[in-house]
Amino acid sequence: MKIRRTAALVAATVVIGAVSAQAAVADGASPSPSPKVVLPSGLYGTSDPTYDGVWRQSLALVAQDTVGVKPAEKAVTWLAGQQCENGGFAAFRARPGTACDAKTTLDSNSTAAAVQALVAVGGRKAQVSKGVDWLRKNQNDDGGWGYNPGGASDANSTSVVLGALAAAGEKPADVTSGAGKSGLDALASLALPCSDDRNGGALAYQPDKKGKLAANADATAAGVLGALGTGFAPGKGEAPDAYTCEDGKAPEDLAHNGAVHLQNQLSTHLYLKSQLAGAEDQPDYGNTADAVTAVAAAEGVKYTKDPYAWLEKNAKSWAAQSGPAAYAQLIFAAHATGNDPRDFGGTDLVSALGKTGPAPASAQSDDGREKTDKDDKSDGGGFGTWWIVGVMFIAAVGAGFLISGRKKQQP
Repeated sequence: MKIRRTAALVAATVVIGAVSAQAAVADGASPSPSPKVVLPSGLYGTSDPTYDGVWRQSLALVAQDTVGVKPAEKAVTWLAGQQCENGGFAAFRARPGTACDAKTTLDSNSTAAAVQALVAVGGRKAQVSKGVDWLRKNQNDDGGWGYNPGGASDANSTSVVLGALAAAGEKPADVTSGAGKSGLDALASLALPCSDDRNGGALAYQPDKKGKLAANADATAAGVLGALGTGFAPGKGEAPDAYTCEDGKAPEDLAHNGAVHLQNQLSTHLYLKSQLAGAEDQPDYGNTADAVTAVAAAEGVKYTKDPYAWLEKNAKSWAAQSGPAAYAQLIFAAHATGNDPRDFGGTDLVSALGKTGPAPASAQSDDGREKTDKDDKSDGGGFGTWWIVGVMFIAAVGAGFLISGRKKQQP
């Protein structure tokens, strides 16, 4: 799933965060938007949107839909206006009124995230259809998707596309390449066998140059949701008969085994560790939120109670620094575990997310009536925003499932 947390820019098709959001929290940094980018009034977040504008907007809209909030029309219009005529989306287009050309770098993650968001808000059937067509046309022979068209398939990109296909009413298993392979086949090829004592059931981001698979927590969390076909905001799953890795390549096996691996990781510290250089024992809040979401969606809530409580206690400052996508990730975790996102350790995640962008058109109150923005004036009014670290998207995550170092290795 996960805009996912951050890392460093490594290649033309592997775009990673320039500065770590976690580092900003630790260092007390107060970054601001790039002076070269004028922030659109319909956009969520105040950091430079060059590398994550569509991604964070999409997560924000899906999260609001999940909790019964109708977003501002200009927020939806901005996202829809980012689509190119061929159906694809770039990470951000500063001048959406102009036609896309050969220099416009489209990517599967932005396109698939936008499709999920446009399905959620409703009323954008034609644009959803065009987005799905673009994704179909850019499927690799192995059934998966890379970040950019023609790039090698990776677990994160494939998973967010599978979520988009399912949201749009497609059957992911039936969306196949010319070679007859689906995205689920691609995920299965990236799963580590149960015979791997430490990492059995985990997914790799991609094979290395020698074809070896290395467990990656971010890829695993994304892969669980991709196999389930749930998109960013899954509901609570059913507890399995056994919490052990079981041989099999069917989608339900991939989801179960990936969740087993993640819950084993969470049981050690209650959180996943950051793999950024010099991070030492620093938590990766975004990956932890994604892991909690994935485990709850595949295995129920038995093994998510303590990690979720840890997030409630420790992740609020991270979300405030990181902005709309981080709030969305926490809302997804609350939703999947059956918790109230309006009381996340005393913080109203829904209100906090809403304040990072244009005021929502309406929301559903606790008594079931529709409430408008006017009802929320006692909450301080305005659109309070957070100054956050500028983030870049991994092309080769989080986000997402979060730009979070999709290439990094997670023990």
